[in-house]
Amino acid sequence: MKRLRTFLLTTFLGGFFVLLPLAIFVLLIKAIITLVINLLSPLSNLLINELDLPVPDQFISALALAIVILICFMIGLFIRTQIGRNSFAYIERTYLFRLPLYGIIKETVQQFTGAKKMPFSDVVLVDVFGNGTRMTGFVTDEHPSGNFTVFVPTGPNPTNGFIFHVSADQIERLQEVKTDDAMRTIIGVGVGSSGIMKF
Repeated sequence: MKRLRTFLLTTFLGGFFVLLPLAIFVLLIKAIITLVINLLSPLSNLLINELDLPVPDQFISALALAIVILICFMIGLFIRTQIGRNSFAYIERTYLFRLPLYGIIKETVQQFTGAKKMPFSDVVLVDVFGNGTRMTGFVTDEHPSGNFTVFVPTGPNPTNGFIFHVSADQIERLQEVKTDDAMRTIIGVGVGSSGIMKF
């Protein structure tokens, strides 16, 4: 009975956490479109009441969606420039991250859309102390400054380890190495490292 209850609970939670980012995304889009429709209400009232033009609700909704798409495109175009990236990074650091739940929502949307790689997706060799001794690690975060946060597990138990914040020149990405293969070498306290890492 306990195993059945555990199975049902973990299965439910698995589905819930898959749907959660999608639900957040849909609710945000709906809230933005509703906001734009409310902003357009004076214009629609003018067309209906003053000019006596029949304006269906679907037209206002379609116009609001088109405006949201246009705004997203313009912001995306601006962010592609160096000035845009720097400006947005400053606004985000100074104001947006102080808003409740902004960081969580951004992280969730990035993970859902694939804009940000999942933790442990990049295997690296990290020279933490700058003396040529390299450790097997996993990039867990990339910072706007160009620095990285790296988790270095300890063998044979990879759930323990150390978190290091390092500059880009302290890491060497192992593009061809899969996370599972690197994790096996950690569990095996280094056995098999020669097969996956080129020194």
